Amino acid sequence: MSSHREAPAISKDPVADNTDTYAFVSPDDPDTVTIISNYLPLEAPFGGPNFFEFGDDVRYEIHIDNDADGAPEITYEFAFETTVRNPDTFLYNTGPIGSLDSANWNRRQSYTVTRVKNGHRQVLGRGLACPPCNIGPASTPNYPSLAAEAVHKIGAGHTVFAGQRLEGFYVDLGAVFDLGDLRPFQNLHLAAMAAAHGVNATHDFSVHSIALKVPKHELTRDGSKPSDPMSGKSVIGVWTAASRRHALIRQAGTGTSHEAGDWVQVSRLGNPLFNEVIVPLGDKDRWNSLPAQDDAQFVHYVAHPELAGLLPVLYPGVFPNLAKLTAARSDLVAILMTGIPAGIVPGFQNFTGSTPADQLRLNMAIPPARRGAAKALGLIGGDPAGFPNGRRVFDDVVTVELRAIAGVTYPLVDKSYTPDAAASLVTDGLGANSTRYLPHFPYLGTPVGGYQTKPLRAA
Repeated sequence: MSSHREAPAISKDPVADNTDTYAFVSPDDPDTVTIISNYLPLEAPFGGPNFFEFGDDVRYEIHIDNDADGAPEITYEFAFETTVRNPDTFLYNTGPIGSLDSANWNRRQSYTVTRVKNGHRQVLGRGLACPPCNIGPASTPNYPSLAAEAVHKIGAGHTVFAGQRLEGFYVDLGAVFDLGDLRPFQNLHLAAMAAAHGVNATHDFSVHSIALKVPKHELTRDGSKPSDPMSGKSVIGVWTAASRRHALIRQAGTGTSHEAGDWVQVSRLGNPLFNEVIVPLGDKDRWNSLPAQDDAQFVHYVAHPELAGLLPVLYPGVFPNLAKLTAARSDLVAILMTGIPAGIVPGFQNFTGSTPADQLRLNMAIPPARRGAAKALGLIGGDPAGFPNGRRVFDDVVTVELRAIAGVTYPLVDKSYTPDAAASLVTDGLGANSTRYLPHFPYLGTPVGGYQTKPLRAA
């Protein structure tokens, strides 16, 4: 779900398909914020001989809004370059790759990071090496060390990584898109048999990640270190995007092409599930092309989400109160479009003003949860350091958003409403133990090599 193939046009262009965005206070370095932007959904580990890579013809972007106007004041741009050492072999590597400068690695990528702050451009790093894909024990015998070599310290106290990572997003795609036939709820479905667990459809798949760790003071509007959770200066809006040149010309008989013109946005992502579950088919491609500050035109889709009307139909008699709820869902508008104002959740806010925009809103003054105390359900699970206060790699965003749409969060804006009992139970049956993570930057786990791939299994 989380923006994997979420719109018709971008589903045909996976190298530019922005699949997940994460933004959180770094748990092992709490004076910094980590932002991760993923692309190339559902990479099969055995995807050779032309293994996955970033596009040289794509501009990848991380946007930060720090003054609550819905537009970015800071943008990080990532431009990639691919080089081939030996064009006379079909092989990605001609022997074991023991380091990033190994002569055996035939097709490699490097990149440049540029920060655009209030219109001023600054190159923070140039010629930064990506790691190879994890091919298998003969080709990449010590993959974690290769990935560690690709973590770079760059200008202004930033740390960056760009390369293949294990998919951190877990979801039962087969159930969700089979008419919302959630396996733990099958006994309540019109025609299905009961099952206890979800199946993680993304298990062992990889993505290509751009991970950026930034000192907090580099993100605030006045260069201060955020310390007051109730101050608007402590909150930033984060979203990521991909752009392509305006024109593409293919040259006959050569297999080459040329791009020209201005950069045109083709994909973007703030909150998970937004474009694929909230925005209807007729607007999905247009939504991907628009800047976040133009999202007021999509508020009515958030205020009256289609899925909220489908749940009582798919599960007759299970959601009677939701079936009668016809008022605009101002709770969802706050969570997804403006942030949660002070006074709704005691001691918490991540409000970015009245301009609606699809952004992850992160209150940087809220410290990360103590080790072992983090809750994958984030704010609704009693952990204010998690989604929708930004998004951590392990947050169970599918369950959080399903329960919010089912009515769990509506009492925040209307205390007279009683959520259906099933609303706080609805889930696809998966959790943070469905995949693996790292305790340190870049946090997403080590990708599985093609040789080590295991069959799809229940979580």
